[in-house]
Amino acid sequence: MTRNKLAAAAALSLSALYLAACSPAFSIGQREPATALPVRQPVQVPESLEQIQYSFRGVAEAVLPVVVEINTEEVVAQRGPRFQSPWDFFFGNPENRQGQEREFRQPGLGSGVLVEREGNKVYVLTNNHVVGSADKINVRLHDEREFSGKLVAADPRRDLAVVVFETREQLPLASLGDSDRLAVGDLVLAVGNPFGFESTVTMGIISALGRRADMGASVATLTDYIQTDAAINPGNSGGALVNLRGEVVGINTWIASQTGSNSGLGFAVPINNARKTVSDILSKGKVEYGWLGVSINNLDDRLFPGVREQFKVGDQGGAFVLNVYKGSPAFKAGVQPGDYVLSIGGQTLRNADQLTQVVGNLAAGKDYELKLMRGGSPLTLSIRLAIREEEKELAAQNKNLWPGLFVGVLTDDLRKELKLADKVRGPIITAVWENSPAAVAGLKQGDVVLKVNDTEVPSVFEFYQELNAAKKDVMLRLQREDNEVVIGLVK
Repeated sequence: MTRNKLAAAAALSLSALYLAACSPAFSIGQREPATALPVRQPVQVPESLEQIQYSFRGVAEAVLPVVVEINTEEVVAQRGPRFQSPWDFFFGNPENRQGQEREFRQPGLGSGVLVEREGNKVYVLTNNHVVGSADKINVRLHDEREFSGKLVAADPRRDLAVVVFETREQLPLASLGDSDRLAVGDLVLAVGNPFGFESTVTMGIISALGRRADMGASVATLTDYIQTDAAINPGNSGGALVNLRGEVVGINTWIASQTGSNSGLGFAVPINNARKTVSDILSKGKVEYGWLGVSINNLDDRLFPGVREQFKVGDQGGAFVLNVYKGSPAFKAGVQPGDYVLSIGGQTLRNADQLTQVVGNLAAGKDYELKLMRGGSPLTLSIRLAIREEEKELAAQNKNLWPGLFVGVLTDDLRKELKLADKVRGPIITAVWENSPAAVAGLKQGDVVLKVNDTEVPSVFEFYQELNAAKKDVMLRLQREDNEVVIGLVK
């Protein structure tokens, strides 16, 4: 039970979903008189519903020709028995029961948006989960013409991809809007091919902005999402979410549903997040992300009750640094575990997720101003970002992740579950990164840090103060269940 709670807490630090893609109190009582507030003016209503109707017609006419249907085939290998008849299982060669590998073609369906053209080459923006593993791609236009497509490159971290096909004929391209100008309540249309019903248009509003997918979910997490109640279903993935000017403001990507069909909770990648993907793929053939070299978290009161006051960050948005990769841009610039990043490149941060997004969009090899809080005092550093490596290559660098752990507050609930005496004071280790210095040293989830180099550290703040003050290796005195242990941490 305790391990599950600690694991859940750790999962939060690593800042029923369906991909909409390939088919598979108040009380009333006596009140004191209050000062009257200014009366808001009524929202202006169009003179007639007919005006709205003509507006929708115009948008549909403009957008339908730039949204395509994408049909895919993926060759899937499956092992099955080599039986000629049902009796073979009982009377045939036993070796046949081992089975053999057979291939079959798995069809898929999605949508895409015509976004760019170079000569005879026409580029289509869609979702990675629509075409990323496809062996065959077919692009079908609104007028039913069909072309053989090819994957140019994919951006799995945002679940985006670009497909190309060739034609000499002139085709319209989508007009891309500014998703940063969207507001909750804006009317939008979703255009795509749900369940294979080509060129379908549905209407809704912007229900929310800045939605996040949970870490570990089967959808991309390096982007926020536009939430809409416009009907989105399997086959809509990669299609357009457009405003009333006919501009594409999002790429429809996934839905939240218990049935796999529309439940009024659809999510689209903001088009401003997709611009870099398209630009990088067309200019470099791949997507490059900036890399800072830290693991981060939000100073959430559930995990860090009272810690904001200790670090004197108040209610400022930002990202709390848990670990720093040795040799990374952050390490070279002097960033330390326990720092609280406020802004980078002039962009003020709301939370840890935004830092990941902002850094990903910044160009590698350039210098940026990094503003942070350290030990309750403001500090400004200059940092030069590097190009982010692939996930598997980053995982291999865990040996350089200092210190390689995540500490939280030892709450009364955890103290009771761990059956720790009241005198035990210190931050509790809620996660240890595999192959990191902390893991190699033998630190474990559930350990309580009592001392760092013979200095008591009753709080998260004091833990990081002493950890960063150490010039060489660090000696940690820990409470592990009923025992005290001392472990050396190689810096």
